[in-house]
Amino acid sequence: MAVEVAPPIPTALPNAAAALARYGEFGQLWLDGMWRGDPLADAVVADGALQVRRVLANGIDAVDDPPAALVELFAELDARPAWMDPDRCDRAATHLVRQAREYGLVLGAASLVAGAQNSIAGMPLTFTGRYAGDAAMRSIEVGSWLTAVLTPGGLERRGGGFERTVRVRMIHAHIRSHLQRSPKWEMAAWGLPIPQPYMAFTLAEFCSIALRAMHQVGARFSDAELEDIHHLWRCTGHLVGVEEALLPVEAGDYERVEALYALTSPGADVGDRVFVRALSDFPAVELARYLPARWTPGFVRGLPGAFVGDAVADDLAIPDSRWKHLPQVLGPLTAAGYRAHDSLVPGGRKRRTARAFRNRDRELARLRTEYSVDHEMVDDAA
Repeated sequence: MAVEVAPPIPTALPNAAAALARYGEFGQLWLDGMWRGDPLADAVVADGALQVRRVLANGIDAVDDPPAALVELFAELDARPAWMDPDRCDRAATHLVRQAREYGLVLGAASLVAGAQNSIAGMPLTFTGRYAGDAAMRSIEVGSWLTAVLTPGGLERRGGGFERTVRVRMIHAHIRSHLQRSPKWEMAAWGLPIPQPYMAFTLAEFCSIALRAMHQVGARFSDAELEDIHHLWRCTGHLVGVEEALLPVEAGDYERVEALYALTSPGADVGDRVFVRALSDFPAVELARYLPARWTPGFVRGLPGAFVGDAVADDLAIPDSRWKHLPQVLGPLTAAGYRAHDSLVPGGRKRRTARAFRNRDRELARLRTEYSVDHEMVDDAA
């Protein structure tokens, strides 16, 4: 009987023993997962299949004699899991869009900054230069995907969020394939590019990390609303290829994913610091529309300290700023203002939600025009 041998731990990963001691079987899954990509999508890329967009639009029957890998991928995608509840996803989209202003703010100032604390996870972005080269374009591309996901019906089989999330999955598979062939990618030190643990952490960026930061700035959700939001990101994670064993379902799952990401991180490097500087340039320009220009640099620099803490901010060379104390003051006032509006204005919550959907779509259209972005996602870009 063959004895299964665990793969070696990537040499650049610290604290592997602590990960196992604290998290047991899940810690082992995390460490082993550094060698696991997305077998279904990776096989489609290896086959050279180019018909993914056609199958997304028209189904597998639209392709004559489709490759086996393509058939297998869409057999999984077309079979909705029994636990997936479209109504909960639609409710979650509404909850988040109602607070779209805060959500957009914290995705840059909290979520992506938290992700940048791990240099191994950031290597694909560093190598491609996609964010540092043009933060505005990259932000608009992410916004296009997120808008499709956060639209009622978006994660249904023919929904825009389903289609674009599968495209993101294939983008990751192409990057993974490309970097594995690159002599610059240090496989023994870093493991696979875009491995399962970092795919799971990306869900935390859009879910748990963002939700905590939104709470700080006054966007508060009920327990039932939080459960809906967790469910939406569970469904999105399934579509983007996160394996079931690492797919977060509830708050405790996100806590483990975040903790292991930080524990096994070697820290930030120069590429992450360049990324964070680029990340602050775009919102600083946009916030100057609403705040005095002399305030915006400090405001943008200060918020990450409030959301991710001084230790991570220092490692990323984010200058300290007194603006980091603003959420402590502003958050309770903002939350009270929303409660008053929803209780005192007839139909206040419903009207606020409808206005948020209109503003979101109008703002994305404005950004596209002002920054001359005429494609939806990176796989459409020249």
